[in-house]
Amino acid sequence: MFGKFLRIVGIVLLGITAVITLLSGVGTTCVALNPVKYEMAEIAPYQWLYILYVVAGLIIGAMGIRAVIALIRSKPAAYRAALIALALGLVIGGLHMATSRALRGSSMPLDFIVYATALTLAVFLFFRTPGVWNQINLTGKDDDVSGLGAGVAMIVGGIVILTVQYWAGPTHVINGINYADVWHTQMALVGGALTVLGAGLLLGALLGIALPHPFSKAESQPVRIIK
Repeated sequence: MFGKFLRIVGIVLLGITAVITLLSGVGTTCVALNPVKYEMAEIAPYQWLYILYVVAGLIIGAMGIRAVIALIRSKPAAYRAALIALALGLVIGGLHMATSRALRGSSMPLDFIVYATALTLAVFLFFRTPGVWNQINLTGKDDDVSGLGAGVAMIVGGIVILTVQYWAGPTHVINGINYADVWHTQMALVGGALTVLGAGLLLGALLGIALPHPFSKAESQPVRIIK
């Protein structure tokens, strides 16, 4: 039971980290492409570097989401994929944070994302300790854990996307405009869809109903040959 709980925690933490890393890449795009417009002229000479941070954030976020799907589907390489995504996220995020602090004296809300990445990486390294690794059994198929983990991860990820204008807003208000909310409709649609779908998966898992979901692994059925 403890192993199943840890496995669900790992899926949820990795899902949250992947989503906020992806959002960080998206959110840095405007400043990277036109720093003067967004009152960050001090980073203009290093515009190329921030463009690299954007690209890295999008790629690492996508890698994290792929690792989450692999964990849900009990893929053998899922753990390694998660470690690579988290390690890259911590290194690139740390460099991005240090650059922003040096150039403009602040790096929020990136700090929160880097700390979340460090926490998730620490949890996954803990999974590899003796006595824990065999309990969580990341490569073992478990429909209950997959359903619960996928459901909770999608709900939390959806809520993070739906509320981005609030938790990222304080550092993204320029001339009275909250630039964390400029894609309100798109974020609402994506976040709402994830939350609703996740709630359905979670309810199905709690009721013992195996509902199909986008991350489920299709099982091949044996073919009966009639002679």
